Amino acid sequence: MPKEYVVIGLLALAGFLIGGVYSTWRTARGLSVVLGVLTLLAIGGAIAWLQ
Repeated sequence: MPKEYVVIGLLALAGFLIGGVYSTWRTARGLSVVLGVLTLLAIGGAIAWLQ
């Protein structure tokens, strides 16, 4: 599996997670913060995978 596929998958996951942050911000701030941290981890993983 080429590493570009993994990077694209991680960035797609980050996109879904940031959508979850946006949709849960008003109702469940704690969950929104957790999703934000997971988003940052997915983006960091994509960047690290490219190195």
